[in-house]
Amino acid sequence: MNQIDRLQEIVATYQKHGWALCRVLFTDESARLWTEHDPAPLAEAKIEASTIDAVWFSRPSYNQREAWELRLVAETPYALFQTFESDETEEQREEMRREMEASMREYVAK
Repeated sequence: MNQIDRLQEIVATYQKHGWALCRVLFTDESARLWTEHDPAPLAEAKIEASTIDAVWFSRPSYNQREAWELRLVAETPYALFQTFESDETEEQREEMRREMEASMREYVAK
């Protein structure tokens, strides 16, 4: 299974469980491969260049929180999860998401 097939499988699974696709992090190679596929599955997601292939999902959580999960696109499942309070600013949330991306890049580099 190639990266694009893995990505499509991950997106379908998460959406089936109520997660919304928010962002896709593509390596240069995966971005090139993606151009050869139907863009519809990622039409609403922000696509960003990265050194890893990963996908951001979000959904409402308990007590008016919002859950975000960063899922690595790889043979072995790996994800990082964070919930945000309703009073956190978008700047605070974005800072935490960037820290999560850095942690995932470190994990992949090992």
